[in-house]
Amino acid sequence: MTSNLKYGRLGFPRCVFWCILFCIQISFGQKDVSSTAKVQSIFDEFTVYRHQNKIDKALETLAQAAEIAENNEDAKLLLDTYHQYARLYLEEGDRETTLFYWDRASILLKDLSYSYGSAFHNYLDAALRFDEGNNFQSLKLLEESRKLSNNRNLGNNILLLEAYIFTNIEKYEDAIKNLHALIVNSDDKERAYLATKANLQLAKISLELDDLEEGIIHSQAALELADKHGYFKEIKASNERLSNIYERTGDYNQALVYHKTLEQLKDSIFNIEKVTLETKTADKMRFEHQMTEINKLTAKNEELSESKSRSEITLILTSAFLTIISLLAVSLFRNNQIKLKTNDLLYTKNKELELARDSAVSAMEAKTNFLSTVTHELRTPLYAVTGLTHLLLEENPADHQKEHLKSLKFSGDYLLNFINDILQINKIDADKLEPLNIEFKLQKVLTDVVDSLQQNANENNSKLILDYDPNIPSQLLGDPIKISQIFMNLVGNALKFTKDGKVEVIAKMLKKEEDEVKLYFEVKDNGIGISEDQQKNIFDSFEQGSIQINREYGGTGLGLTIVKSLLGLFGSKIHLESELGHGSSFFFELDLKCDSNALNEVAFELNPEEFDFKGLHVLVVEDNKINQVITKKMLTKKEITCDIANNGNEAIDLARANTYSAILMDIHMPGISGEEATRQIRKFDQEIPIIALTAISLDDSLDSFYEAGCNDVVTKPFKPEVFYQKIGENIFRKKMEGLV
Repeated sequence: MTSNLKYGRLGFPRCVFWCILFCIQISFGQKDVSSTAKVQSIFDEFTVYRHQNKIDKALETLAQAAEIAENNEDAKLLLDTYHQYARLYLEEGDRETTLFYWDRASILLKDLSYSYGSAFHNYLDAALRFDEGNNFQSLKLLEESRKLSNNRNLGNNILLLEAYIFTNIEKYEDAIKNLHALIVNSDDKERAYLATKANLQLAKISLELDDLEEGIIHSQAALELADKHGYFKEIKASNERLSNIYERTGDYNQALVYHKTLEQLKDSIFNIEKVTLETKTADKMRFEHQMTEINKLTAKNEELSESKSRSEITLILTSAFLTIISLLAVSLFRNNQIKLKTNDLLYTKNKELELARDSAVSAMEAKTNFLSTVTHELRTPLYAVTGLTHLLLEENPADHQKEHLKSLKFSGDYLLNFINDILQINKIDADKLEPLNIEFKLQKVLTDVVDSLQQNANENNSKLILDYDPNIPSQLLGDPIKISQIFMNLVGNALKFTKDGKVEVIAKMLKKEEDEVKLYFEVKDNGIGISEDQQKNIFDSFEQGSIQINREYGGTGLGLTIVKSLLGLFGSKIHLESELGHGSSFFFELDLKCDSNALNEVAFELNPEEFDFKGLHVLVVEDNKINQVITKKMLTKKEITCDIANNGNEAIDLARANTYSAILMDIHMPGISGEEATRQIRKFDQEIPIIALTAISLDDSLDSFYEAGCNDVVTKPFKPEVFYQKIGENIFRKKMEGLV
């Protein structure tokens, strides 16, 4: 019975031995948080050296990180360090050393639960497969890596490697899409470097597609970024590419200029010394790590030798504990049988739960896709309803007709808001939303929200007040669209439940450190308030507190759900304080970056009354005949003439042959899409304002519209005042900027 038991070195059962070892680890395995921060700063320093091709410096910083990680017995930090070693050597073409560190990382990863580490390991494996020429294996590994971690920097590097693979297998459209996304990336670690690599790869693709003009543009963009940041490899690659392109175009003088620059770089004393020093450093690092492994094995052999001398003592102790162990063995055997039966039951239940989960996910995806399709398809007929209603109201209808038309307009606006809320919730549920990181003026965003809702306040005989802290920097970096949506929902909600009262919008600066600010926002009212029971569910979808409230005040019950979800994208939470009959207060904090360099800039604003539309001539790209008629009539109201293009190909031909003040581009059309048509137009006209008009769907991304070359986006069905405002801003801003 006892023959199957396994003992430790001193005769203890292994279960006892491991318990003791576990206790020791708890006592002494505490991590040094400050060391982790130090290693992170070392990694940041390493990234800079890697980008600038200073291999010796990069290896020295990694050696520091490895030493700290080993001293603290921090397996995760050591794993990250090995990964960076492997990546660096792979980029330098040293596959043997790359595999050495990749293997070390594989051993560490077996005993770790570290999703980012696993994701990066798969990414490196994909890079190795790509280096071997196994493109499709590499793509599969990149997909697995993307599922394991949503780290932005890793995601951008996956995009870049995917673009290389797509180029290899001649899926140029997919490669170009990835690379354009990287050119405008908001990566906080490698933004400029990724943009440089993307431009270089786009230049390579342009050469393969024989688009030499595009190749010159991207090569020069890469050279400019590489020169600015000191990316030595990329400077050489850019000069080499430009030399080849100009030679192919027949411009041999320009080709010679870049060829000479390239030769100077290759023959420079700095470059020769650098290669020699880096080789020595690399060999030294590799030798030290291999010696470390040998020392570990030597220590293990000595430990085994010592254990042999203690074997006699072990035998005596084993005999002493034999009777006790026998009794324990019986107990363990019975417990093990119970455990096996329990595991079988758990396995069966887990399979059932997995099937139920998969079924629920499929149902959720089907619901999301259905709602997305429905909301998208509803927008086209709704555009006709709202557009024709607006036109009829402006044609001096009779008084008895005016009342019906206003009711129809109200119903159309209500339905549009409901559709927008459903689409927004769908996008949030499907993880289709990501916050932008662009420059904007917070005061203007809040002022626009207050101004647009002032009429609602007047109808309820309530005051709407903006209390804005003048200490908040004028220029911030963030997502003005989503911030505007948050306040439109909060302020609109407050006004709905406040009659003969007051609604305040408060914006205060809590603190400012270098280029970061912490802001406090609050929307408070003295309306009907929310009971304590209702507050528990107020942020759930389609919840409005009670059926009576829904019937009396209307609405979808989605506004606060959207606010909660949008704030989640910024890493913030909404808080509520309310008392029934005494009003409510919704408040939250946001961390934003500020553009200190732009604080003293003098900006100009355009007012709608300054727009002189008379004499403008625009191109309307729209495949729906009803929409063509409505859009044309709306433009005629402002004395704007237009040409109509029924599809993207017509739009390209008309834009090439005529001069227009602006182009109104529908996105979803048969044949080539509005995005592709915009890209083609941008190849021969960089200046003309292009405004996307789209019944935006779940899969649409505003980022992709701007990336294609659109200056602005108006979602259909649009409000006429928004339509005219966007046209005026985009046409007259160009003229104002020209005058400035």
